Amino acid sequence: MGYDLKVLTGNTNKKLAEEICDHLDTHLCRATVESFPGGETNVQIEENVRGSDVYIVQSVCKNAELGLSPNDALMEFLILIDAARRASARRITAVLPYYGYARQDRKDRPRVPITAKLVANMLYTAGARRALALDLHANQIQGFFDIPFDHLYSINVFTDYIARKRLDDLVVVSPDVGNIKMARTYAELLGADLAVVDKRRTSGTDTEVMNLIGEVEGKNVVIVDDLISTGGSLVEAAGTLRERGALDISACIVHPVLAGPAVERVKNSVLSELLVSNSIPVPQGHQNGKIKPLSIAPILGEAIRRINNDESVSNLFVNAKVEG
Repeated sequence: MGYDLKVLTGNTNKKLAEEICDHLDTHLCRATVESFPGGETNVQIEENVRGSDVYIVQSVCKNAELGLSPNDALMEFLILIDAARRASARRITAVLPYYGYARQDRKDRPRVPITAKLVANMLYTAGARRALALDLHANQIQGFFDIPFDHLYSINVFTDYIARKRLDDLVVVSPDVGNIKMARTYAELLGADLAVVDKRRTSGTDTEVMNLIGEVEGKNVVIVDDLISTGGSLVEAAGTLRERGALDISACIVHPVLAGPAVERVKNSVLSELLVSNSIPVPQGHQNGKIKPLSIAPILGEAIRRINNDESVSNLFVNAKVEG
């Protein structure tokens, strides 16, 4: 290792942080992260971090089992960073397995904020001097930071799992036109064909499939995307593929937001399997036989190890690079 390495985390995804520590052969730094009776966040780091290289792992997401919202997660994150800075940490790296508010990355309507940029500003102001994130919703978010930023991809975790299934006549499907580059990379790694669902968004929660570009009849298909929220788009795309003659239909979605009716929709859909990462914790009750979390701890752990040793991170993930 390089400088003394410490890993801290809040409450939203502690299990992932523990898995990262297992990969690094270290322990999770002891810290109290709880709420005062009035609801304010209370943090105390219970180990010496003076002069240490500190990595704070926190997904800006909800934790349904603990009743935590993304806003709770963000405040825990900021206060942990501030606590480490005031404890004289040598360098603080913000590790974001899931970057909350990433979809608010531009002004698409009058008088709306760019909250993804605001989050970047807050992390820097709190004391983060490096950032590490996984599968951003929009690549331009990297430019919201004026500090070193490493953008990692989970594609190898999913393609390795799919390859072991040895599916014949495989087609990778992008659920919308904007995701074609990622889907093409999946297709190249798997030696599969590519198809695209052309859809139109009719509201914030509903979409309408307009066309299917590519051939899926008599094929096994896997839909790839970066996140699933309410599940409406994914389930509708899967239904269209079945109508067009697709055989086994599965999906690889990196970030399982799973809001509202998403779990029930997936359960009742034609999907045979929904692969997700553990960037956001999936409650045991939601793992209903179709939803299968895959761990991205080795990716994040190895990146942290290399950053701590001042080694190249880009070399490690050269095969997982998605064209941006």
